[in-house]
Amino acid sequence: MRRIRAVAPAGRASRDAEFTEFVQVASPSLLRAALVLLDSREDAEDALQVTMLRTYRRWDQAKEAPLAYARAVLVNACRERWRHLRRHPEISQDVGELANVVSFAEAVDRRHALVRVLRQLPAIQREVLVCRYLLDATVAETATALDIAEGTVKSAASRGLEQLRQLLYDEEKRGRCVHPR
Repeated sequence: MRRIRAVAPAGRASRDAEFTEFVQVASPSLLRAALVLLDSREDAEDALQVTMLRTYRRWDQAKEAPLAYARAVLVNACRERWRHLRRHPEISQDVGELANVVSFAEAVDRRHALVRVLRQLPAIQREVLVCRYLLDATVAETATALDIAEGTVKSAASRGLEQLRQLLYDEEKRGRCVHPR
């Protein structure tokens, strides 16, 4: 007996190809942003998956500015995760596991120091800095992604960078190396 294979309509095939290309291009930077915004790689990967799923579901709408759309979805997915963790705290094993990794401990330490310092900033400043400098978004794109005014993006970025500089200085002063050599 011969099987009949379902063939996707031509429109769907091109839609899927467009989305696949977008995923390949955008995923690395979105994952880096999620890693900074969330405490664990697992949570960051989950947020990225949620982002891509939601973006795909609305692809016809999102494809006009897919990166901007995905940024906004990613920030919302991270916020949802924060709210969940506040209500349901979990014990994390990440710190203990990382302590066993010796070969690239210094690089990991610098990254963790930066992330630790970023997490000390107010949420809006952290989100703005991640969008502006990690995702390389413009002021307008950041404002759209975070659903805030452009002036708020500028002031939050300015204040966030100033606080970040001071916190990094304080970390370095305490004897923790945070700057690459």
